[in-house]
Order: sequence, then C-alpha cells, then structure tokens
Amino acid sequence: MSHVIALVDDDRNILTSVSIALQAEGFVTRVYSDGTAALKAFADNPPDLAVFDIKMPQMDGMELLRRVREMGGPVGTMPIIFL
Repeated sequence: MSHVIALVDDDRNILTSVSIALQAEGFVTRVYSDGTAALKAFADNPPDLAVFDIKMPQMDGMELLRRVREMGGPVGTMPIIFL
C-alpha cells in the first residue's frame, strides 16, 4: 500500500514538479491549489502527510495549519511539512 501525500500550493508548476518527484518514489499524491479545497478533502479522506506552501492567497499555510489542527482526529494529528 502506497502512502498518500497531499500537496497544497497555489503555484501549478511547483505542484506538478513535486508531485512527479514523489510519484517516482512510489507515493500517491493529491494536489490542491488552495487551502479551502484541501480542508474539504482532508475531512473526507485524510492523507498520511501534507506539504503546504506558506505564502498562498486567501488562506496562507499557517492559517491552513491552524485549521487542520483544530479538526482533531487523524486529520488534526497528521504530519505537515512547509515548502
């Protein structure tokens, strides 16, 4: 079973290049271009790990982190890396 990594970044080029690199190593990736879409998806199907961009419009990475931690359960405790 492959581990699932969620990538959240407003830059499509970064999402594509990081996703390709992770998939080449055997990971399954899910990409989101904004924090709102990621939060909705995490509630239904949390990834094993998430990688957030810090500077994004509308909801920056720090706000996204705060909201994820408030969700509790498996979503609230998943590991997160900032890109």
